[in-house]
Amino acid sequence: MLRIRRIYDDILPRNKEVLRQVKDILRTRFSEVPQEEIDQIGEKLRNPFKHRFRSILFAAESLNNRVLGFAILLYEPEINFCYLDWIATASGKTRGGLGSAIYDTIRKEAVDLKAKGLFFECLPDDRKTCPDEALLKENCDRLRFYERYGARPIVNTAYETPVTPGDSCMPHLVHDGLGLPKLPDSVYVRKVVRAILERKYADYCPTEYVETVVKSVRDNPIQLRPHRYVKPEAAQPQVKSQSLEQIGLVVTDRHAVHHVHERGYVESPVRVRSILGKLEKSGIFARIKPKSFPDRHLFTVHDQRFVRYLKRACEEMPEGKSLYPYVFPIRNKTRPPKEPSVLSGYYCIDTFTPINGNAYVAARRGVDCALTAAHEILEGRRVSYALVRPPGHHAERHSFGGFCYFNNAATAAQHLSDFGKVAVLDIDYHHGNGQQDIFYRRSDVLTVSIHGHPKFAYPYFSGFDDERGEGDGDGFNLNLPLSEAVGGKKYRQALAKAVRRIVQFDPYFLVVALGLDTAKGDPTGTWSLTSKDFEANGRMIGELGLPTVVVQEGGYRNRTLGTNALRFFKGLAEAVHGFPKGELRLDFLHGVKFRYDLEPVDPERIRRLVEITGFFYPAEVDLAEELVKERLSKGPVSGYHFVLAESYGRLAGYGCFGPIPCTAASYDLYWIAVHPDFQGRGLGKRLIKEIERRVQEAGGTRIYVETSQRPQYASTRAFYENRGYRQASVLEDFYGPGEARVTYCMVLKSMQK
Repeated sequence: MLRIRRIYDDILPRNKEVLRQVKDILRTRFSEVPQEEIDQIGEKLRNPFKHRFRSILFAAESLNNRVLGFAILLYEPEINFCYLDWIATASGKTRGGLGSAIYDTIRKEAVDLKAKGLFFECLPDDRKTCPDEALLKENCDRLRFYERYGARPIVNTAYETPVTPGDSCMPHLVHDGLGLPKLPDSVYVRKVVRAILERKYADYCPTEYVETVVKSVRDNPIQLRPHRYVKPEAAQPQVKSQSLEQIGLVVTDRHAVHHVHERGYVESPVRVRSILGKLEKSGIFARIKPKSFPDRHLFTVHDQRFVRYLKRACEEMPEGKSLYPYVFPIRNKTRPPKEPSVLSGYYCIDTFTPINGNAYVAARRGVDCALTAAHEILEGRRVSYALVRPPGHHAERHSFGGFCYFNNAATAAQHLSDFGKVAVLDIDYHHGNGQQDIFYRRSDVLTVSIHGHPKFAYPYFSGFDDERGEGDGDGFNLNLPLSEAVGGKKYRQALAKAVRRIVQFDPYFLVVALGLDTAKGDPTGTWSLTSKDFEANGRMIGELGLPTVVVQEGGYRNRTLGTNALRFFKGLAEAVHGFPKGELRLDFLHGVKFRYDLEPVDPERIRRLVEITGFFYPAEVDLAEELVKERLSKGPVSGYHFVLAESYGRLAGYGCFGPIPCTAASYDLYWIAVHPDFQGRGLGKRLIKEIERRVQEAGGTRIYVETSQRPQYASTRAFYENRGYRQASVLEDFYGPGEARVTYCMVLKSMQK
């Protein structure tokens, strides 16, 4: 048995071990690969912009966590193609279909990315170009393998031309059409070839060689080599989408024992059945059996005396009987009351959360489920869901209430906090007073809650917007109380504020306390969110791109519980796995605002942004900062104008432009740069569109932009070309021997009358 999973980072302990094994396979199988390239794999996962490809790593693991094989796929979003960089098994053998399983996964990923094609290199299977018999056999086997999928070398190009005369065994460029009905045209493939040669082989392929190979692609459409190993009718080029990585679903198996048969008690077992009935039919969840965890995990968020009291009190209750707190003594920690019926009020915050024989059993299992879901995240799963009851977000360190006994979300957050900062986002209709109380004095866990204002909504005594945290936790608690009447649009405005704060906090993990009682018609709430709103909310949260644990809290309208939950997870999963659908891809970044007036802190902020891209020379970084300072000191007379893009307070990107002296309506675009965290998400396009608008409003009709023809600037040139900028001139050896200056031009329509 094996599983193939995507590895998103090199930070989690489990992922670190996978990366170590992947690197060992690379060293063993491909001894000629430079150590520097092997060491960069983790960085490529974290910082795709620096390498101008989005790197995607899949690892095939055995049940004992041994890596049996892997593949690294590179995705170029502007040109929209995938490049298979590496695919290998630990032993170098197919291992009973292992290679096929990995390649099938890669093809499905490319389809999900809506790539126009999958490209990769294969060494030749011709004795004339590859005289080494052992290597020749491997090459034949490899090309035979890919031909089964319809993938074959592109012919009639100079791609196999040696870079250095006399070199042998130059690779074919192979194209896998992923089942698409038509082969791509020469214009598209030229862009692909240029991107591969200029980015992957920047230090190996000189500019003249790149231009020769690119210009050799002339066939429309491209031509593939005839089938050599597999009959055309036997090839299976079709591929189905793999949809999304499944969400780990941990369902409490002891919740039904806690059933309070009293009128008005809405927290009942049917809640779990209503949700589970919809989720299991969707196919996007993988059922995970709950594990048992020791009490020490519970004691990290709850007082031991409180936990032991609750356990003892529940065990002592007669079957079928419930004790409701009715006396709430002023709490003196040194002299708690002795009478059991009074002691319940010492630990409880309301009169409607009973102690009965099974409350502890059900609540304790909910903690196990939340910790199991957190453990799944630490094992590399991107999203997991603890479907539990009773809920937990009203349980504080020393008390229970609001149907809640133990704080499931807090135990998950505490467990994850051992490995990095955690944000807890509570989207229940009622304030998450439990998480606030438990983490109120800590700065490594951010707590955010969107809820009904405490002036009308339970728990009434907490959830005000001036509760910000204390001591080290000052500023790390955010409450967003809302009015009684809230619809989807108003809710998303509050959610955008919550997302903004989480982005500023920059956590590694996210725990979502999911309340479905914000829905229209819920008996415990007053808001009117629909299933469409839940999907939009899930998408906004998913676009944070964080490893996420979702813990079930409230939600009591059983008719719509399942539908609303499913729609929430649909939006969450599509976004967190990077597959926003249709027009949603254009809105992948929420909260981006443009600013045009510079502030004193901007020179340093822009310098840091330009530096972190890893794309510019030190002298260029100095120049970028100098232009900002000149604008601040001289104002508009400097001739430099700026557009700054900020996302929830972070500088995400910027552009600098200005009128060209002695021209009627021409402008220079001096700078445009995007922070690595925001690259590949459409921000560059939005920035340049905003610059074009500003130039048009000023009466400009032409924008000129200059860049280098060096291979390192291939993505820059492609960016402008894809935006409709046309090459106006090429000045050979302008920046130095062999480094030409390329000037692009965009003609605009004047907006002046």
